[in-house]
Amino acid sequence: MKSHAKAVVIGGGVVGCSVLYHLAKSGWTDIMLIERSELTSGSSWHAAGGFHTLNGDPNVAKLQAYTVQLYKEIEEISGQSCSLHLTGGVMMADTPERMDFLRLAHAKGRYLGMDTELITPSEAKAMFPLMDETNFVGAMWDPVEGHLDPSGTTHAYAKAARKLGAEIVLRNRVVELTQEVDGTWNVVTEQGTVKAEHVVNCGGLWAREIGRMVGVELPVLAMEHMYLLTEPMPEVEEFNKSTGREMIGVLDFKGEIYTRQERNGILLGTYEKACKPWSPVSTPWDFGHELLQPDIDRIAPSLEIGFKHFPGIEKAGIKQIINGPFTFALDGNPLVGPVQGLTNFWCACAVMAGFSQGGGVGLALSNWMVHGDPGFDVWGMDVARFGEWATLRYTNAKVRENYSRRFSIRFPNEELPAARPAQTTPLYDTMLANNAVMGDSWGLETPLWFAPRGSEPKDVVSFHRSNDFRPIGEEVRATRARVGVTEIANFAKYEVSGPGAEDFLNRLMTNRMPKTGRIVLTPMLNEFGRLIGDFTIAKAGPRGGEERFMIWGSSAAQKYHMRWFEKHLPKDGSIRIHRFDQTLVGLSIAGPKSRDLLQKLVDVDMSTKAFRFMDFREMAVGGAPCMVNRITYTGDLGYEIWMAPAYQRLVYKAIKEAGEEFGLVDFGMRALLSMRLEKNFPTWFRELRPIYGPFEGSMDRFIKLEKNDFIGREAAAKEQAEGPKLRRVSFIVDAADADVMGDEPIWAKVGGKDYGTVEKPHGYGAPRFDAGGKEVRGSNAAEGASAVRGIVDGDWRVVGWVTSGGYAHYVEKSMAQGYVPAALAENESAGLFEIEILGHRRPARINVEPPFDPSGEKMRT
Repeated sequence: MKSHAKAVVIGGGVVGCSVLYHLAKSGWTDIMLIERSELTSGSSWHAAGGFHTLNGDPNVAKLQAYTVQLYKEIEEISGQSCSLHLTGGVMMADTPERMDFLRLAHAKGRYLGMDTELITPSEAKAMFPLMDETNFVGAMWDPVEGHLDPSGTTHAYAKAARKLGAEIVLRNRVVELTQEVDGTWNVVTEQGTVKAEHVVNCGGLWAREIGRMVGVELPVLAMEHMYLLTEPMPEVEEFNKSTGREMIGVLDFKGEIYTRQERNGILLGTYEKACKPWSPVSTPWDFGHELLQPDIDRIAPSLEIGFKHFPGIEKAGIKQIINGPFTFALDGNPLVGPVQGLTNFWCACAVMAGFSQGGGVGLALSNWMVHGDPGFDVWGMDVARFGEWATLRYTNAKVRENYSRRFSIRFPNEELPAARPAQTTPLYDTMLANNAVMGDSWGLETPLWFAPRGSEPKDVVSFHRSNDFRPIGEEVRATRARVGVTEIANFAKYEVSGPGAEDFLNRLMTNRMPKTGRIVLTPMLNEFGRLIGDFTIAKAGPRGGEERFMIWGSSAAQKYHMRWFEKHLPKDGSIRIHRFDQTLVGLSIAGPKSRDLLQKLVDVDMSTKAFRFMDFREMAVGGAPCMVNRITYTGDLGYEIWMAPAYQRLVYKAIKEAGEEFGLVDFGMRALLSMRLEKNFPTWFRELRPIYGPFEGSMDRFIKLEKNDFIGREAAAKEQAEGPKLRRVSFIVDAADADVMGDEPIWAKVGGKDYGTVEKPHGYGAPRFDAGGKEVRGSNAAEGASAVRGIVDGDWRVVGWVTSGGYAHYVEKSMAQGYVPAALAENESAGLFEIEILGHRRPARINVEPPFDPSGEKMRT
């Protein structure tokens, strides 16, 4: 074993071997993988080996599609077979709600170029005759599903990496990690110490223990997972013989089971409600090629439904029950990327769907390490997406909830209850007393909407407009007509101070920094000119002669942004960044009477001339020391008021008492988001993401190319000079009883013109056959290419995608934001666009100017 390496990958499962292969493929050959036992000694060896491309996050789905495509490549390089079985698969819906979910998934697939198809239960039965199709109302076919040999695939990655120059060291446990002053890591193993520039935690079941070696508690938990293998079944053998094919894979939402052919029998697995964590506090190092004791009673309720839905399986003998641990993060997606607060310590763990996602994870992480950017929008997998509130017990509760709901529908207005409340503000009990329906905002309880007195404060979950529709409308209309108050503690808050703080921020941000007492809005770019942040920045008065700035941003991106800030801090310690989190909380008042209300609570002049739009001031509000911004996300006249938690109840009480004469109402986050739609305001991680440039995001007025050489300036200047390929636009939609939720395809009537924005089909498709073995639709699996299916319809073509939307209650319009080709972005013609909502294409029209106060007069008055 060598003593020095550029990068050490810890863990020899499918993810670790994929990371090693991709680093080697990117040109890093001075790299090594260290495994405590043998390759696949954790979860990989006993995995069911299934793969698919569908994912609730379209960006993760892209990486899953890449993973499936990759298998041919690593087979060719390594000479090792992955035993790939590309059978295709179906998702079965037993209720209209689940069929709506499949329509949403099918629609997402259109702009990803996925070749899915909505089919009847009878068509599904023709490909999997063991089912009773009368239990279902519909299904969705995906040709890019199948299964493989987990061990063979892992070894294919490993052999390919070795051929490219990587080293693999087995039977050598890492026992300690320390870091030198220069950032070099000491990877201490049973066989000696390796000095490395980078360390990658691909520890799988032991990822938590490896994280603890560097003082990080990763939010991961292993769960026991069972699947069974049947004895050989004559029905399976007969189907194979008569059709010349394998049976497809099937996912049954009602039974929470998945099933496919395994040799001459069937494999059936379940994500049972009565789930069980494995080794919840620490993972024993001596665990290896072992299985856990099966507990068929725990999965009996799912099996009962499964046998009803698939009676052909019920009479088969059970050959074996596999029960093994798999590691999950809170939301079921992986933890990937650099860990905030550490130098060159990377994660690629909690990849429970390793044979669907392992290749994509390896590609993204290697890009990140080698080139400084993952090359994809990987926010759904970023290790920075969870905060300090994701403790061991919180993780235990959330992972159990996620596991038990793995095949459950998540409705757009559904708030999950496990581990809540975690964080609360001083107003939590007051909000509950006001009949607030609370939501989880990065671990913080936040009012979403207020139910009428006498009614239960509870969401009725639905893909359609629900019981919150009317109350939210009343909150919006009352705020627009008079004045409303809402809690904004869920914003991110930072202070940047020190000599040269302004120069530091000018280097990071695209806009000029404000003068003392003023505010600016500004994006932040990475080196490639992509949007990685959107902030409100105020220049506060100096403290101790040092410059001081207050910054507000997206709560969910706090660790993501701190990671970036820390990366660019000067080495001399002259600049300090403080993240307030919940040590600074806030309230916002908005509406035409908000100035009158605030004037009653302060002892300074609040007139338009004295306190202008985009002004910032530290002042007492209701007797409490506060910071006040004259700005709101509603796009109306309004103010943000920030205070220490100890003063929040005092300020809120003063606002409520003073507001009685003005008809003050409480409003929640959903009303706030409705009002921002009326102003065409974007929101972070929906409209503004790291895959878009600032001009694509229509942030032109905040990009000051002439101010200084800020990060990403050269790429932004090139984007402006060449013109953006896409543009963010706002639509008014002729919706019925359901509004957009995000990720819907945007159709345009463009004839044969190809604007080149739709993802091309990922190919590698499997044909679909009827019961007699006849192919029922075109697909060329041998060549790995499929027709552009589902994204062209006569003169209509899918040209873009929705990022967010909903109902704008004051202007009484269903609205959406999304990205379309720049050439179409200012075309307000009727009849040009349609947006697909729950399987129905609804007429839509671009509105360049916001429907509420297009001149911005109200917020500036």
